[in-house]
Amino acid sequence: MDIRLGDGAFGTALTSRERFFRTMHYQHVDYVSNLEFGYWVELKEDWMAEGHLPPEMRDAEGNIPDRLVEEYFGVEQFNGVPARTDVYPQREIEIIEQREGLIIYRDGIGVLIHERGEGTRTIPHFLEFPITDRATWEAFRDEFLDADRSGRMPTEDELARADGLCRESELPTRVSFGSFIGRIRDWIGFENLAYLSVDDPDLIEEMVVHVSNLMRKVLPPILARGPFDLATGWEDICFNSGPILSPRFFAQRIMPHIAPVMHLLREHGIDVIWTDCDGNITKLIPMWLDVGLNCMFPLEVNAGNDPVALKAEYGRDLLIAGGFNKFALHEGRAAILSELLRLEPLVADGGFIPHVDHRCPAQVNWDDYCYYMWEKCHLLGWPEERIRQAPALRDWRP
Repeated sequence: MDIRLGDGAFGTALTSRERFFRTMHYQHVDYVSNLEFGYWVELKEDWMAEGHLPPEMRDAEGNIPDRLVEEYFGVEQFNGVPARTDVYPQREIEIIEQREGLIIYRDGIGVLIHERGEGTRTIPHFLEFPITDRATWEAFRDEFLDADRSGRMPTEDELARADGLCRESELPTRVSFGSFIGRIRDWIGFENLAYLSVDDPDLIEEMVVHVSNLMRKVLPPILARGPFDLATGWEDICFNSGPILSPRFFAQRIMPHIAPVMHLLREHGIDVIWTDCDGNITKLIPMWLDVGLNCMFPLEVNAGNDPVALKAEYGRDLLIAGGFNKFALHEGRAAILSELLRLEPLVADGGFIPHVDHRCPAQVNWDDYCYYMWEKCHLLGWPEERIRQAPALRDWRP
């Protein structure tokens, strides 16, 4: 069954919110949702310098927001309701040393960082982390993760805004539940986390339990203002070879504490739940599905995640947003079209929204990206007159 019915199939066009809901529930749509995941800063700067992006797209700080670039290409957006389930509040950044091309600073949670001060930004070098043992964990917990700290819970104004969005928004509305182990990695450091998972696994599990309990305290007042269309989290806990900790550790020490939060979300009618995780997630997918986390995002193909194979394995239990191999964008039109056609059967079946499997990388040619968006929108079923409404594609010629 092809869920795409075309323009006018519902009398009038569906809203973005209706389109997203129907796409992710394998229902007929006029055309499939058009989403993306942003752009590297260097790419946006190159496109601006080449004259493809309008100068007024820069904000007051001189940045080029991803949202504005996406809207320039006609990409649909989300409305979001934040929840303070992470560290709160953070300290002021402390500059330790700064000279040409170098900056060393302690960030808002106490991580000591060495970073390039100019040029292309890369992953910084982390020199020191705030958590090394139980004593430092308890101090960190008490300072940053106190569920009863003033300002942690949503204000009445924030709840009223959530209520308004849930009732009135024509965009899909999401609530963020946070991170179960990815942020813990940031607080401890990867190598230290690997050692500590062997030397003191009970301590790692205690941290996971604490953040799970924090979510279950902060989220209910927000969820009560629903309905929400989806819930989103963040992890980034995998390499190309798989998760940073053993699948057994995840199964025994982490997943049991994700399950109550997923149950809470589903109790409030949210049945599209994703977490943003890079790397090869194939060993975690069945465990996530078992606890109710059912949408994989952004599903990096080059890391070993094949959306076609995964959909064949898990069927309609699995939802996907992403899954278009970003490296095809560097290889020209034939490669772009081939990758889109590879994904077309998944698009037709539903429960799958194709977009670049992370932020669009640097050195992607403007014309090739326009071709990608043009062909992708046709694949999604969007009528050409709607595609032409996007400023970037209004006068573009295939």
